[in-house]
Order: sequence, then C-alpha cells, then structure tokens
Amino acid sequence: MDNAFARLPAPPYYAVIFSSLRNGDDDAGYGEAADRMVELAAGQPGFLGVESTRGADGFGITVSYWDSEAAIAAWRQHAEHAATRKYGRVHWYEHFELRVAKVERAYGKPAMHSKPSE
Repeated sequence: MDNAFARLPAPPYYAVIFSSLRNGDDDAGYGEAADRMVELAAGQPGFLGVESTRGADGFGITVSYWDSEAAIAAWRQHAEHAATRKYGRVHWYEHFELRVAKVERAYGKPAMHSKPSE
C-alpha cells in the first residue's frame, strides 16, 4: 500500500493540490489523460512525485510535488498539459480548486511490510 505515497526529499519543496469533482462524463478519456499527465510531469525538471485518490462520488485530490515555483510555472506552460487542462474544464469537471503550498515540514509513519509473529 505504501507505493501510493510519493518518495520525497526533505523539505522545503512545493505541493500543487488539485481538488476536483468529476461530472461523470468520458471516464475512459479522463483516465487516459490523467495517466498521460503523470507521465509527462514525471519527465519535467523539478518534478518530485505525485499522490492521487478519487472517491466513488467523483471527488478527488491529486497532489504533485515540485522543487521550486519555477518548476511549477514551467509545468503550467507545457503545451500538452495546457491543452488537457482546457479540455478538462469543459468536459470533465463540475468543480475544481487548485492550491499551491510550500512544504516546510513533513513526517509520517512508515508502513509495516510484515505482521509481527504471534
């Protein structure tokens, strides 16, 4: 299960938080586009990782992590990403919010990969 978590460096770094409510149209096209955006982002300078989840009600959150605001700005200007965003606003989303935050601290509990002996 821990493979859903991005492997990130020590802070500081930036998080782009995309919260959205899907409208239920074109699920196959949306899935393909989402996979393509992760593939493209992973090739961009400054990309650190991504975490994403979506509920059965269509509400989802995707957080992409970047080493700088300049890297975020460059990703925003990427031609295929810009075209996909434009298409998504019209065809896939009922509502969305985007937030950019600087991560100053991060900590967590590592996943246990095996159960203790009984």
